[in-house]
Amino acid sequence: MSEVMLSAAGVEKSYVAAGQRLHILRGLDLEVRRGEMVAIMGASGVGKSTLLHVLGGLDRSDAGAIAVGGFDVSSADDAARVAFRNKHVGFVFQFHHLLPEFTALENVEMPLRIARVGGAEARPLAQRLLERVGLGERLDHRPGMLSGGEQQRVAVARALVRQPALLLADEPTGDLDERTGDALHTLLRDMHREFGLTAVMATHNPRLAEQCDRVLRLEQGRLQPA
Repeated sequence: MSEVMLSAAGVEKSYVAAGQRLHILRGLDLEVRRGEMVAIMGASGVGKSTLLHVLGGLDRSDAGAIAVGGFDVSSADDAARVAFRNKHVGFVFQFHHLLPEFTALENVEMPLRIARVGGAEARPLAQRLLERVGLGERLDHRPGMLSGGEQQRVAVARALVRQPALLLADEPTGDLDERTGDALHTLLRDMHREFGLTAVMATHNPRLAEQCDRVLRLEQGRLQPA
């Protein structure tokens, strides 16, 4: 049996809104083994995005323990958590969040440049990934010149350029039409296998979720088999 790449135990998360505390995650437990692709389903607003943000260190849990590849995400200080996240966790969101003033190639290079990888090394890596996702002829195009599906492919390449151990995808096909969404999901699945990724994907689409290795449902702050 493969090792556990991602573990969460007793995770709690709540927010205060309009003077009331809303409990989003309630003693949530999760284990994802190396190389798995796990789908998280649930109604809109149930907390799927919150869960991914907490698992990936974008936000802190109120309680519980989270570890990724042996790194204790939940107890690390902010600087250590940011450094770990930037190197070992890739994010793909529903909206691509590309920088509009930069080309596709420059957007994919950005995580490497932030990590102070020189241009002579960063540019060929970014170019190879864009070619792998089918955008070899769009390197110099800015996001406004690309279709929605192409923009998400750039976002996928950007998420993978540092070869992360964990990929977190939050409704990555939610802003796309069915055909384009299917193509993007196929790409994610192919990249998952090719890069040996461990992946957790939040989705509302049962047809796409069923193509993952395992499907879980988030209800009342906890995960259970779908």
